[in-house]
Amino acid sequence: MPLIIEGGRVPPRWAGKEACRRMASDKNHAVERSSVTVAFVNNMPDAALEDTEIQFFNLLEAAAVDIPVRVKLHSLPGVPRGQRGEQHLDSFYFDTDDLLNSQFDAVIITGTEPRQPNLRKEPYWPALANLLDWAQSHTISTILSCLAAHAGVLHNDGIERHPLNDKQFGVFDFPLASDHLLTEGVGQLVRFPHSRWNEVRSEALKACGYSVMTHSLEGGVDSFVKKQRQSLFVHFQGHPEYSAETLLREYRRDIRRFLRRERETYPSMPKGYFDAKATRLLTDFQNVLMSDRREELVEDFPESALLPKLQRTWESSARGIYGNWLRYVISKKADRSQVSVTAAFHRMEKARKGATCQK
Repeated sequence: MPLIIEGGRVPPRWAGKEACRRMASDKNHAVERSSVTVAFVNNMPDAALEDTEIQFFNLLEAAAVDIPVRVKLHSLPGVPRGQRGEQHLDSFYFDTDDLLNSQFDAVIITGTEPRQPNLRKEPYWPALANLLDWAQSHTISTILSCLAAHAGVLHNDGIERHPLNDKQFGVFDFPLASDHLLTEGVGQLVRFPHSRWNEVRSEALKACGYSVMTHSLEGGVDSFVKKQRQSLFVHFQGHPEYSAETLLREYRRDIRRFLRRERETYPSMPKGYFDAKATRLLTDFQNVLMSDRREELVEDFPESALLPKLQRTWESSARGIYGNWLRYVISKKADRSQVSVTAAFHRMEKARKGATCQK
């Protein structure tokens, strides 16, 4: 089922899809009632802003199957932006005032690169905290990705994140840690990419009533959930939405930062991602840079040789969990609609009987 971008603002990289353009103009009320409306709050840095859009759009469309999904793009104030990012947001995104005064079935909030050890000191923290409070009472479910997951548990339950000795970087296998409707039919093992310098830990989450869905010794906690008032909050420390090449380009970015001396150590290669031949190629490239640390040498990064062999090995896991999530939202939406119809019927009956008694 094609994804529908609401509000008449369709980013150009997605507008090229003919099916999307046809569905974007569809005002069939039956479709609207049977669809899931999602507010997508994209906080990623400018360099990843548009890639993140496409990654989430592709995942939602693939997971939806026969469920129409209507997405409206929103931005959070306080996230550092350059001119390019501001122009893109002005062209295709709505502000949080529009979000807080609209009705949505669900919200997806992405992470961003942290600038402060204490998330409460980030410039966007007040707006994000307000959004999290709104989501508890105004959505059926909320997805928090990576840093947004850390912010969510900090704001809602005071759970602090912990810095890691090295970046948790690569594709990891996660056994199911508990039974949950979101993991039904995905198998006993899921695979997801991770790219983070911090973690929240299983013990703290469980002590505050969270259900850890997927967890491994090597990868740590992957996904976890908790009902916050009316909304099921779904947290991913990893990135089910990533495309096949995302980790490769993050690795290249980190190498450039090393060459610029923005970091002192050469970045670790993403785990579970490259085959043996690619690993040898990248090890040889590292040896060259360690002996000649010049930024211009990053242009020799063997991206073109590596890209054709990269596979999105986590695709079935991502589609399975997001598909279950969309079905959960549409089911709860139907339940609420039935309750509303029943309540309206009872109000009409009460009014009718009252009018009869007065005759």
